[in-house]
Amino acid sequence: MAQWYVNGLSKLTNISVQTLHHYDRIKLLVPSIRLPNGYRLYSEKDLLKLQQIIALKFFGFELTQIKILLETEVNMIDHFTDQSQCLEAKAKTLLEASQTLKKVMTACSRDKSIPWETIIKLIEVYRMTQQLEKTWAGKIFNSDELKHYANFEQELKTRFTEKELNTLSQQWSELLEEVNQNLQQDPSSDFGVAMGKCCMDWVNKVYGKKYVSLRNAIWEKGFEKGVVDNESAPSPESFAWLDKAITAYYRGRIMTVLNQIEQQPHHAVLKQWKELIDEMHGDGQDHNNSIFQAILKDDKVSQAAKDWLRRHAKLH
Repeated sequence: MAQWYVNGLSKLTNISVQTLHHYDRIKLLVPSIRLPNGYRLYSEKDLLKLQQIIALKFFGFELTQIKILLETEVNMIDHFTDQSQCLEAKAKTLLEASQTLKKVMTACSRDKSIPWETIIKLIEVYRMTQQLEKTWAGKIFNSDELKHYANFEQELKTRFTEKELNTLSQQWSELLEEVNQNLQQDPSSDFGVAMGKCCMDWVNKVYGKKYVSLRNAIWEKGFEKGVVDNESAPSPESFAWLDKAITAYYRGRIMTVLNQIEQQPHHAVLKQWKELIDEMHGDGQDHNNSIFQAILKDDKVSQAAKDWLRRHAKLH
């Protein structure tokens, strides 16, 4: 049976003598053989235990964890599963930290001072993204969209004062309350169209053109599916009514633009059309195509308007 002094085991395993002594002191790996002269030797069993320690350290386990794992009867597979998930999270964190650092390096050159304010903002966005992952936002946004939403949340604090944000929150609550009290009315009526306009005026003020995609994702993946669980979320009944009211509101605006085709210069109409589409869906090509297809099937839209869309809106 092979036996080793500390120096021999160190050479065999490429683990320093200092490290082996440390393992001995904390009772993680104690030489199991004691000679009559007081010297201690490591056995083959000790070597196997050291190999286990090396492996567990490689997988990111702390020494205190390793000691517990090796001294008690535990389901090692369960611990490996947990550790695998932990390592994936750490890897993601390190990758995002690296990407943040690259952004900082891009923002400054060697002859400029480090933009600490920019760094702090980037870190805040990163931390906010981590927090958002645990909320309803993490259920409807992918990682890039979460960062985009974190930027949106951060920008709100610079675009509006605390008083203005409170006012906006109050306005949204009042709008939902008015909808709740009028669910019996036709959402395509004049009242419904007015409520749709009121809603979109509020939404456009808060989200602007920059965050149209986020706004639509929250509406379609969050509100419509009942994922958003905060006070700002409308009830299923209110959402359904308001969604129809907004559709009626935008249909009216679309018809207003199309009805000008034979009265206004085409470039003027095209400008209005693009502004309207950008407001509704931004770069959401699927949404825009669905609008075009609906217009082509609409008997109330003139053939001249349909032909104009094919030519000038590049509908295929």
